[in-house]
Amino acid sequence: MPVMVGIVSYGSYVPYRRLKRSAIAQVLGIPAGKGERAVASFDEDSVSMGVEAARDALRATSAPSVQALFFATTTPPYGEKLHAAIVGAAARLPVEIRAADSTGSVRAGLGALLQASDSVGGGAKQALAVVADCRLGAPEGRAEQQNGDGAVAFVLGSENVIAEIEASASLTREFLDTWRAPDERFSHTWEERFALTQAYGPLLGKAVQAVLAKAKIAPKDLARVVLDCPNPRAVDEIARGMKLEAAQLADPLALTVGQTGATHAGLMLASVLPAAKPGDRILVATAADGADAIVFRVTDAAAHYKQPRSVGRMIESKGDVSYGSYLKWREIIPTEPPRRPDPDRPAGPPMLRSSNWKYGLFGSRCTACGTPQLPPQRVCVKCRAFDKMEPYPFADRTARIATYAIDRLAYSLNPPTVNVVLDFEGGGRFVCEMTDCEPEKVAIGDEVEMTFRKLYTAGGVHNYFWKARPKR
Repeated sequence: MPVMVGIVSYGSYVPYRRLKRSAIAQVLGIPAGKGERAVASFDEDSVSMGVEAARDALRATSAPSVQALFFATTTPPYGEKLHAAIVGAAARLPVEIRAADSTGSVRAGLGALLQASDSVGGGAKQALAVVADCRLGAPEGRAEQQNGDGAVAFVLGSENVIAEIEASASLTREFLDTWRAPDERFSHTWEERFALTQAYGPLLGKAVQAVLAKAKIAPKDLARVVLDCPNPRAVDEIARGMKLEAAQLADPLALTVGQTGATHAGLMLASVLPAAKPGDRILVATAADGADAIVFRVTDAAAHYKQPRSVGRMIESKGDVSYGSYLKWREIIPTEPPRRPDPDRPAGPPMLRSSNWKYGLFGSRCTACGTPQLPPQRVCVKCRAFDKMEPYPFADRTARIATYAIDRLAYSLNPPTVNVVLDFEGGGRFVCEMTDCEPEKVAIGDEVEMTFRKLYTAGGVHNYFWKARPKR
């Protein structure tokens, strides 16, 4: 009897900041698109966003036993480095896992999910697929307005499955539509009619027909349909050809988030799963350099599944960013740096020695008196016991602001810097930066949570660590 393989839990991440498309148009003097796009903050990238989605997915499953990790993005922070290793360390996964990166095409998103599924089918207890993208578009181009940033993560397994993979189909065909050279920041796109009539439409349609045939169902049997394609007109064409009703189509998130590249199909899936009922079938299909399509069948276990943070909730939790700040954060326009010494490049040996603290935010707890403390200590700050410590995780604990200071001279792409002293629930006091906040609204006693961010980049090394943010 075949093993049931499917989604055990999932997590998603939409950045706090939003850029109104009308703000772009007002500065550049071009027609304005409707709505707004999600923008990764100055201290975020595809890795840090992927960590947030992965933490959410792992938090939603009772006993994670991940043995494989697949990270997909078209916007990797490093040209040569295993980004999945950073995600795994920050998500506190064991070192005894298989890990791989996928990049180069927005199709890598569903590809990572299918790789995770194959890994479970091959004997892994669970596999984690993490997809994140921080999409750029050249000023005045359509992509700048249409794109968005975000992340999604899925834990695949064979036990406690909430959405079984019933069938999948893939097509791969070489054609020139979207491309970017290694030294370029912005993608190029071929003429739209070519991609619509000769590539995206036919490929997406063929993949959908193939997966429905494998699942032995018709379009009318689908409760929800997720269609993702760089060309929205191809999606409309396929939907008409399938004679889908409006209620079947998932929200493309175009007005609230934007097109999030490799993340988008998964993010749309995560947005419809909370309302899915046992027995529902969900089609997910994406097209780029070919096409992938998957049919999920929602199981009885979904009725008891609780998602800690939904896509809709994160869309509603937001703050605006100006177009000028966006251009500065992405280093699209040159700006004068703060008149302070440049930060030093992080060194490899201390980063390795303190990896549990730096990436996993593990402090210590005294086994003699039970006092939690961070950073991790050898001598207890309370009872002075020596080497009586055990690892103690802080990343998922909430805290309250004991006091704070606003620094307008610190080295930052988004001054002023808000420095806070936190008291953690259960014990432990810590000084760190605060992000995703309005400095004038910060107050003593505010509840915050920890988030994985990029402190700075020096000498080509991204220095990741943890900051506090208002609880979302």
